[in-house]
Amino acid sequence: MINLNILSQSSSIILIITLSLVFVIIGILYTKKNKSLDNYLVANRNIETFSLTTSFVASALGAWILFGPASAATWGGIGAVIGYALGTAFPLFVLIYLGEKFRKFFPQGKTLIEVIRIRFGKKLFKLVLLLTIFYMFIFFVAEVTAVSMLVNYISGTSLWITSFIVIVSSLIYTLYGGLRASIFTDNIQFIIIILLLLFSLNYLISSNLNEFNMEFIKHNKPILLSTTYLPNFTAGLTFFIAVAATNLFHQGNWQRVYAAKNIKVLKKSLTFSFFIIIPIVFFMGFSGLVAVSENSDVIADLAFFSLLLKEQSVSIAIILIVLAISLTISSIDTLINAISSLIVVDGNKVFKFKGNKLKLSKNIIILLSIVAFFISSKGISILYLFLLADLLCCSAVLSVFCSFYNEKISEKSIYISILFGLFSGLLLFPSPDFSQSILIGIIFQISDFPAFMSQSLLFLSFLVATFCPILTWKLK
Repeated sequence: MINLNILSQSSSIILIITLSLVFVIIGILYTKKNKSLDNYLVANRNIETFSLTTSFVASALGAWILFGPASAATWGGIGAVIGYALGTAFPLFVLIYLGEKFRKFFPQGKTLIEVIRIRFGKKLFKLVLLLTIFYMFIFFVAEVTAVSMLVNYISGTSLWITSFIVIVSSLIYTLYGGLRASIFTDNIQFIIIILLLLFSLNYLISSNLNEFNMEFIKHNKPILLSTTYLPNFTAGLTFFIAVAATNLFHQGNWQRVYAAKNIKVLKKSLTFSFFIIIPIVFFMGFSGLVAVSENSDVIADLAFFSLLLKEQSVSIAIILIVLAISLTISSIDTLINAISSLIVVDGNKVFKFKGNKLKLSKNIIILLSIVAFFISSKGISILYLFLLADLLCCSAVLSVFCSFYNEKISEKSIYISILFGLFSGLLLFPSPDFSQSILIGIIFQISDFPAFMSQSLLFLSFLVATFCPILTWKLK
C-alpha cells in the first residue's frame, strides 16, 4: 500500500495511544459505581434522548464511512451514494416500529435472539444467533483493518500496532463497564466525530471551491449522474438492501432499543439519528464523486483522502487519525458488548454452560479479538467476506421480522425460507473477481444469459436472497 509519510510513526503511535487511553479512563471511571449485570447488558433501561441519539449515531458510523461510500461512488455513481446513505439510516427508521413492537411483546428482553427464541424456539434461534455473530465479527475485523490501513497510509505505521492498541483499549473499558460505558463514551465520540466531519466538509469546500459541486461532476463525469447509467440503479439498490438488512441484525441496536427509558425516548432518538446519519454518509459518498471526476485513476478506497490530503498537511493528517480512531472505537465497543450480551443471555442455550456466563462471554470475546487482531494486522481485504455476511442477513430479514406481524408464519417455514433464500442467493453470488457465479458461468455459460444478468450478479444475488424466502412462508 502507498505511504504518504505525512506524520512520523512515533507521532502517530503516541496520538493513537493518548486518544485510546482517554476513552479507557473515561469509560472505567464513569461505570465504576454502576456495576451490575443489568447495567452491563441494557444500562438499567434508563437512557435519555440525547445519550441514546448520540450512541445510535456513533455506533452506526464506523471507520468504514471514510472508505466505503466514497469508494462505491467512484463506480456506482450518485445511485450508490443515495443507496448507501438511506441503507445506513433506514434500519433506525424501521426500529421506530419494530422497537415498540418488541418492547411491548417482551418488555424484559435484552437481545433480538432472546425474543426470537421465546417467539419460536431453539432451532430457529440458533441459526439466527450464528448469522448475527458471524456478521458482527466480520464488522469488527473490517473496522480494525480499515483504521490500521488508514494510519499506515498516513504515517507508514505497521498495521499490527494500530490493531493492537485499538482492540486492547476497546476491550478494557467495554468488558469492564458494558453497555453503559459504551453509551457514555459514544456521547463524547459523537461530539468529536461531528465536529471533525464538519471541519472536513468546510475544508473540502473551501479548498476545492470550483470542484465540490454537481456542476463539476456533471462536466467531468456526467455518467455518474446519468439516469441511463445502469449501476446508478443497481448499485444504489444493492447497497440499500445489503446495509439495511444487516443492520437490523446488529445486536448493538437492539440493546439500545431496550436501554431507552421509554417508548417516547426511543422513537425520538431513532428519528433524530435517522436524519443525522443520512447527510453524513451522503457527504462521504459525494466526496468520491468529486475525487473520481477530478482524477479518473484515483484509487477507489482512497477517494476521500485524495481530496483531504492533497496538500499533505500535518494538521489534516492528525485530524483524520483522531476522526478514524473515534469512529472505530465507537463502533467496535458496541460490537464487543453486543456479542458479549448474546453469549450472556443465550450462550447457555447453545453450550449448556452452567457456570459464570459473564466470565464465559468475556473469554469468548477475548478469543475472537485475538483472531480479529491477526486478520486485521495482515491487511487482508475482507470486502468479499463482508458481502457474504450481508447475504446471510438478507436471506433472513423479511422472514424473521415479518413473522412478528404475521403469526401464520411458522418456525419451520422461516427456517426453510432462510436456507432457501441463502441457497438461491449463493447461486448468483459473484466469484471473488465478480466475473461469474455458480449459476452463471459455472453451471451454465455466461453467454446463455442476458448481459444485464452477468453484469449485475451482486445486485441479483441480494435481490433473490431477500425476496425469494417469501415463496416458502405458507409451508406448514
